[in-house]
Amino acid sequence: MAQTSSASSTSFASSVHQSSLDSQVTKKLASIVADPQLPLAGLSVLSIKNGKIIYQQQFGQRYIDRENAGNNLAVDARTLFRVASVSKMVAAIGAMCLVEQGRLDLDADISRYLGYQVRNPHFPDVAITTRMLLSHTSSLRDDGGYNFPANVSLQSFLLPAGAHFDRGLQWASPSGEQADESRAPGKYFHYVNLNWGVLGTVMEAASGQRFDMFMRDTVLRPLGVTGAYHPELLSPDELSRLAVLYRKQENEIWNLQGPWVAQTDDFRTKPLIKRSLDNYVPGSNATLFSPQGGLRIDVQGLARIMLMLMNEGELDGRRFLQPASVRALLSEQWRYDKNARNGDDYHGLFQAWGLGFQRFSDVSAQHYGDRLVSPVKGKSAFKAVGHLGFAYGLQSGFMFDPTTRNGMIYIISGVAADPEKNPGNYSSLSLWEEQILTALYRFY
Repeated sequence: MAQTSSASSTSFASSVHQSSLDSQVTKKLASIVADPQLPLAGLSVLSIKNGKIIYQQQFGQRYIDRENAGNNLAVDARTLFRVASVSKMVAAIGAMCLVEQGRLDLDADISRYLGYQVRNPHFPDVAITTRMLLSHTSSLRDDGGYNFPANVSLQSFLLPAGAHFDRGLQWASPSGEQADESRAPGKYFHYVNLNWGVLGTVMEAASGQRFDMFMRDTVLRPLGVTGAYHPELLSPDELSRLAVLYRKQENEIWNLQGPWVAQTDDFRTKPLIKRSLDNYVPGSNATLFSPQGGLRIDVQGLARIMLMLMNEGELDGRRFLQPASVRALLSEQWRYDKNARNGDDYHGLFQAWGLGFQRFSDVSAQHYGDRLVSPVKGKSAFKAVGHLGFAYGLQSGFMFDPTTRNGMIYIISGVAADPEKNPGNYSSLSLWEEQILTALYRFY
């Protein structure tokens, strides 16, 4: 009896301590969202410790009625968000599924799948591979665009003889006067959205299925995740739970005292009009389905993906990916070398990269680096893998340590000030991203 009582007392004390921590972090996060100088429209967060979800909470609004605040809708655990570039990471998981099925080779020339030869015209002898697409070393660039209508094929855009090739700004050229091979495919890192439009098209050609449907059937549904790469695939109930993304910006002008201005996914005032894609041929132009940033998903869905990766491909007792495949996704493919000038570090934010996953190395300086959390006494640095998202006022983050199986997820549905003019104190993240991550990390 004494042992049972002691164990019960210990459990109760632990529960009280956890409740106190939850209260503290909730209070801190609520103050960040409601900061009168830098408010956020909405926020959804989740923390995982030792492979278990220990905290999740939501704040703010998923829909804001400028005329009648009584019509506002709060963010809750089932709110879906367009998570921007975190979508790239999830698409990379889909690509690895095709690798495991034997339908895609990471190191094969993508021309094999597309049915026409894809080459950077400045480096015609160098094949471009899926590995290069996933590691942002393909030599593609966003300067010529990365989203195209249904009547444009990627073939006509990528090939010099194509009707939509234009000036060829989609391809990197040799660097400066040296005209060396430093910008050749596979050698130079440059973060590019177009990579994922091409990747999605390769995945379509390899699978024979539209990218958004392939991701639904092969990744999202098997993992028990609610979401879609385009709102057209959401059910009416799911669409009603989709957060509108906001900025306090109108006509390119930020105004802290102004109203929240809807940027995208406002299907209450502008009903979704579905596109006619009956004649679409998979493998021709997957940019239609926004593999680079169009995933709508909730924080709990992202948590299921994180837990699967933490468990080296297993979730709920079922194997989704082989451990070797997970390790391949997370393994370092590129690391920034300022002396070799082997890539664009994006103001210090990009220090290392895997296959569709950023590797956070804890590099830090004032307003520079990929450090995720402020140093906490008694805790080691949080070096993690994952991805960040940034678009239409949304900011998102998905990062975890595969060794400790600790991780954090945040989704911000709107910002009141320009993130680039409000850099963090110890990293290239925005000030409020630093505050959110440190609050979650400090208390757990």
